[in-house]
Amino acid sequence: MKLKLLWPVIFTITLPLMISYVVYPDHLPPGFGLFPPTFSSKETPGFNLPIFIALFLFCFAFTWFLLFPKHFGFKGGVPIKMPNQKAPFPWWFWLGTIIMIFFWGLMWSHSTAFGELVYWSFTPLWWGFILFLDGIVFHRNNGVSLLHSKPITMFMAYIVSIGGWVYFEFYDYFVLGNWYYPQANDAPWSHLTLTIEFLVTYGTITVVFFEWYSLFKTFPNFPARYQNGPKMKVSGNALISLGSILIAAMVIWPYPFFWVVWIGPFAVLSGVLINCNIQNTFLNIAQRGDWSDGVLMGLASLFNGFVWEFWNYGSVGLGIHTPTNPNYWDYNIPYVDVIFIFSDMPLLGYFGYIPFGVLVCQTFIWAGVLFGFNTDIELKPNLEQQ
Repeated sequence: MKLKLLWPVIFTITLPLMISYVVYPDHLPPGFGLFPPTFSSKETPGFNLPIFIALFLFCFAFTWFLLFPKHFGFKGGVPIKMPNQKAPFPWWFWLGTIIMIFFWGLMWSHSTAFGELVYWSFTPLWWGFILFLDGIVFHRNNGVSLLHSKPITMFMAYIVSIGGWVYFEFYDYFVLGNWYYPQANDAPWSHLTLTIEFLVTYGTITVVFFEWYSLFKTFPNFPARYQNGPKMKVSGNALISLGSILIAAMVIWPYPFFWVVWIGPFAVLSGVLINCNIQNTFLNIAQRGDWSDGVLMGLASLFNGFVWEFWNYGSVGLGIHTPTNPNYWDYNIPYVDVIFIFSDMPLLGYFGYIPFGVLVCQTFIWAGVLFGFNTDIELKPNLEQQ
């Protein structure tokens, strides 16, 4: 089983390296191995109206599906029962709120009133937000949340998130820096400290997605909309093959296939889970026509993406030019790099968050089976009167 789980993922790492050996004179893409990634190609194609329109129409159709799933054959399901009463907000909700507000203000103000603490503000800002979201879930579920009810699962999500984002960051080298960290080396740290800080920050990604997902589940009519839909059986081998071909094309033609960074690894990993008959988003769709987990996880990533991009933008976009956020990222995306709303991410780029959210979930399931830990993040609301 472990070999069956491992070999396709190892292949997705070695494949772009092998192709790069042939494609590039130096056998690796420019900027490869720089960590944090600060390289971004200066030859990236600019705005292309026909490509923009084509992608816009695709994104519009997908948005229509999200808003009106009944138009796509979904009958909907029976919403779960929620508690008649709600527990008081827990202490960590208030603590998280204080931490979030403090470090939000510190990061955007660029203030050195607390010495070098401003350079560290991004990570505690997000942990404050995680505690804030978890407290809302606890309140709405009448005393049930990830932190309170499944702390070990939450901790494992943190650990997997670090490795998962490093895996995903690896692909950014082959699209020649669609995203990069231009202020990373401005922090008054050694490279070792900078590396550790970035890895610690990566741990927030999966955890915060799971918190959004748990919050969505407290609105039972929401997931029920995407149940009893079309049963779409997908071949695991087909997904692995498609993902591998797309990854190869991405390395050879990084500009026209820049979008593969969101799709290729996701397809391969999902194919692995299907072939191993491990319960995951695609098996839920194939067996029960239940699209709710995948949709909610994708939307968890999207909703969090808006907050991510807003806070990231504000750390440099308020006219204060002192580089005090080493985690600040910028984008260099071909063809669609237009329409920015309090964000450095172009409007259509947000749709990449949706498959990324499902990839994060699939990665967590894959790691759980490989290393033998529980990946169940579902919460049962407390229906008892307190």
